[in-house]
Amino acid sequence: MNIQSLDTLEYNRIKEDLGSYAVSYVGREHIRNLQPMSQLTTIHRAIEETAEAKELLERGSSVPLPSLEGIEWMMSLLGTGYLFNEQDFTAVGTFLNSCTQLRKYMASKEQTAPRIGAYASSLLELTHVKEEITRCIRFGAIDDGASKGLEKVRKRLAVAKERLHKKIEGVMSRHQSILQENIYSMRNGRYVIPVKREYHKQVKGSVLDQSTSGQTVFVEPMEVAAVQGELDVLLADEAREEAVILGRLTDLVEQEGASLRLNIEVTGTYDFIFAKAKYARSLSAKAVALNERGIVRMIGGRHPMLPGMVPISLDFGKDYKSLIVTGPNTGGKTVVLKTLGILTLMVQSGMLVPVEEGSEFTIFSDVISVIGDGQSLTQSLSTFSAQMKSIEEMLRCAGKGVLLLIDELAAGTDPGEGIALSTAILEELSRRGANIIVTTHFNELKAFAAATPGFENARMEFDKNTLQPLYRLTIGEAGESYALQIAEKLGIDLSVIERSRQIVKEQRTEQGLRDAQWQVRYSEGRKVKEQSIQESSQTEVLPDVVDEGTDPEKRRISFEIGDAVFVSSLGRTGIVFEKRNALGMVGVMIQKHKMFINHKRLKPYISKEELYPDDSDFDIIFESKENRKKKKLMHRKHVEGLSIVYDGNNS
Repeated sequence: MNIQSLDTLEYNRIKEDLGSYAVSYVGREHIRNLQPMSQLTTIHRAIEETAEAKELLERGSSVPLPSLEGIEWMMSLLGTGYLFNEQDFTAVGTFLNSCTQLRKYMASKEQTAPRIGAYASSLLELTHVKEEITRCIRFGAIDDGASKGLEKVRKRLAVAKERLHKKIEGVMSRHQSILQENIYSMRNGRYVIPVKREYHKQVKGSVLDQSTSGQTVFVEPMEVAAVQGELDVLLADEAREEAVILGRLTDLVEQEGASLRLNIEVTGTYDFIFAKAKYARSLSAKAVALNERGIVRMIGGRHPMLPGMVPISLDFGKDYKSLIVTGPNTGGKTVVLKTLGILTLMVQSGMLVPVEEGSEFTIFSDVISVIGDGQSLTQSLSTFSAQMKSIEEMLRCAGKGVLLLIDELAAGTDPGEGIALSTAILEELSRRGANIIVTTHFNELKAFAAATPGFENARMEFDKNTLQPLYRLTIGEAGESYALQIAEKLGIDLSVIERSRQIVKEQRTEQGLRDAQWQVRYSEGRKVKEQSIQESSQTEVLPDVVDEGTDPEKRRISFEIGDAVFVSSLGRTGIVFEKRNALGMVGVMIQKHKMFINHKRLKPYISKEELYPDDSDFDIIFESKENRKKKKLMHRKHVEGLSIVYDGNNS
């Protein structure tokens, strides 16, 4: 999947939220490594596993998932010669107990959750390891019965400690009058009594410490020191016996290292699956149907990070594979792209998604999004330049099974060129078989969607009375921007609003016929183009030959102003705006661009009689407003220096 698009669609934020539901380091590692998949069977199994886990949770089950606390540290030291301590073995024992509980739990849920239940059969109970740890380690310490040698040493230690305590109590009884307090303590592992400083020489022994004030010194009595020496020897014996036991347990764990790793991986997998299930419950998410037919039916889809949003429904892939979404600013067009994008990525990651029953998603090989302005001061990229840089990658990667999400295509540049560029980009992306969802404010793209096979219009609904977006997507209709109504509501001077409405009215009057006929020409032109190409591949007769028996001058086709023609050298359709001249060149307008083309490179498509009413004013179609004014002035009188200049390309 496209890395930049994963970031744009906030896929990593979804993973962060998901990670908060994992209880083990292995479960969190699975989530960190999570990526959208492209194999239908793999995705389907992952979704079914998550759905099973969610059902168990909804039934109130308490799943005994081990936290693996302390296990990561141990596993990293296996084979290094490290001697594990009591706490390490306590962690192993706790883990193995959890594995046993989890195995029994999943066995009891075999009918409810057969898919995830199968993993539990791989869990190894390692009873001998668990029992040996339990026998040797109790309450975080080595038990007396861990070995006979340890038991013997600790009995001797108990006797020695008892003798020492009696000795020190006797000393304190004799010197009670010179003690700072009637209590003994330890300094550096030695037993000492607190003697007043001025009397410390009365006690035979060694001064080991003194109080902060200097008024008390801590003395180890000589008679106690003798017993202390015996105690030190026994403590050393105890440490050696404990080391033997810890070494034996370490060897036992080392021998079962592979089995422990298997158990850790299985329990981590369970943690990962149940983390997805817990996250799904928090979103009220559901499992969706999958297909490889390119069909998407998202019913009531909600963005995971926009809990209060109005659910969105859309579908494509059956009668049309791409949508052009229009509507006002702040109407939710971008949310449509982000919601579809992130839910698609989540589905292909084996996750449940917040949609309604009946939703169905197809499997995309890639999801590429261009959302946001992408400006970069360091790279000196404007909004338009940044978008075109991303579009260039789209053109390289576009193909069947690729989902392309484009926000405000070709915005931030000249509208005329932006429309032409948008049309050409969408044609090429569609030709390559990609699914495209694009938002736009260009009216011409609405006509493009209506006239182009594979495309469909969609609009974000808007309340005309309150001027508030409704955030509902309606497919099959084109939307309006409501810019003037919104501007008026926000306080723009009424005189400015009225002048704007007047300008819009003039523009619509001039371009209304042009836009409607563009749709007819585009739709019919594509059909004729396909038919013409098919016919030309089946015959070698030149398209401009009518009757080989007549005079060559009479055999030439006469292209009339207003006729629709196909320009074979460009592979595009256009409208004749000037008849053939003496050089055999015909004036043709292709998407508002005028050029002169040799008549031999033109093929007739649709006659002007089929396209326009009898009383059509072709100047409205072919001429700019400025040139029409000049023509009217020229018809009335001669104006010195007044001229109309046309730029065209000879071909």
